[in-house]
Amino acid sequence: MSPIATENSAVDELEPHNHQLTAADRCDSCGAQAYVRVVVNNSELLFCAHHGKKYQEKLSTIATSWHDESSRLFDEQRA
Repeated sequence: MSPIATENSAVDELEPHNHQLTAADRCDSCGAQAYVRVVVNNSELLFCAHHGKKYQEKLSTIATSWHDESSRLFDEQRA
């Protein structure tokens, strides 16, 4: 199992989908811009910051990787 990356940690180098999420990546729950990528059973799930946080506790027990870029929201607000 890969380590779960938090918003302040580096992405696992071995993670197959380690590219930065873009505006084209959309939340599977609501369609907003995705900032969280989760891999469960070799399937990728994308979530906005809100839904990523909402489902983190439940999914983190079964996720093989967790990539969180939600800290970018705060970086963009300061710019």
